Amino acid sequence: MIRAGRRHLVRTLADIAAQQGIAVSTLLSSGRLQAEGFPAPLSAGRTRLYDGEQVDAYLAGRPVPALPTVDDDEDLLDRQEAAALSGISLYAWDRRKKTPAVSEHMVLVGGVEHWPRVVRDYTPAPRPRPAGGGGRPVGTGDQVPRDVLPERVAQLLDDDPALTAAGVTEQLGVHRNTAQAALTALRAQRMADVMEQQGVDAAQAAAALGYPAGLTRRASIRAEAIVRGRRARPYLADVARALHARGWTTTDTPPTVEHPDGDTCCAALVLDGPDAPAAALVWSERHGWRTSTSPRHPLGRGAAWPPPGPGVRHLATGTTPAPADLVKALDSTS
Repeated sequence: MIRAGRRHLVRTLADIAAQQGIAVSTLLSSGRLQAEGFPAPLSAGRTRLYDGEQVDAYLAGRPVPALPTVDDDEDLLDRQEAAALSGISLYAWDRRKKTPAVSEHMVLVGGVEHWPRVVRDYTPAPRPRPAGGGGRPVGTGDQVPRDVLPERVAQLLDDDPALTAAGVTEQLGVHRNTAQAALTALRAQRMADVMEQQGVDAAQAAAALGYPAGLTRRASIRAEAIVRGRRARPYLADVARALHARGWTTTDTPPTVEHPDGDTCCAALVLDGPDAPAAALVWSERHGWRTSTSPRHPLGRGAAWPPPGPGVRHLATGTTPAPADLVKALDSTS
């Protein structure tokens, strides 16, 4: 929380980086924020805020002063703290904060929503229940449609980098397996973004995002695959252009590489031209290129790589032959 009278001292990561004459990415990858003695963030959300007086003292080599410990009605609470003070879930707070009696107190500090401690005095009127025992049974969890689940999980992860699948299940009322899948996918995507932007490995990306090491094993593996898949896209696009120029596709422009967003390092190109030597061309990071007898082909992580046979030919021992060499290899099958 931001203690009363200290709002003007709040620093963002951008402020701290500028103070030291470095980029935010350099600050995150340097490990300075995790160094012994560095002031703790004022909140646990994804957007980290710091007390400027504490930061100045640390950077100057002076003892870091303690923050006030006495509660004040003008203390500013973030979303997570406000929900805890009200004794409700984050999802319930998201509904409550929209009411005029609460929204009028909201202030933005460092781009993060905060409310003064006085919001504890707001007690919403109970919702009317339909007569005759209708409505959702007491204790039934909120059922979140799959198309909006990623957005809801993202909100929870923004506020709690140490979020677990059990926490998602408790707050959103979805199955534990659904919660784990959504959480792993979201962490992996965010970690892959940091890995690309800052040139760090998965463990360093997890640390920069505040994700506990014990919760990111699966996400780390997936993030590494995402990064490798993204790096392969320019090469795959070059192959698509070469195949299109050869006349093996009938579209006006080079075909789109069918690729599951870098989640598996495997991709495919459908060849629908009248003289095309195969129905599809499939690429695997591990195995290289092969032909396929059908435009429908498995791209899953665990899909078996078929041996050579009718309609299936392994085209190169290396995984990334030049597009022109690949076209020559396919020409030889015509």
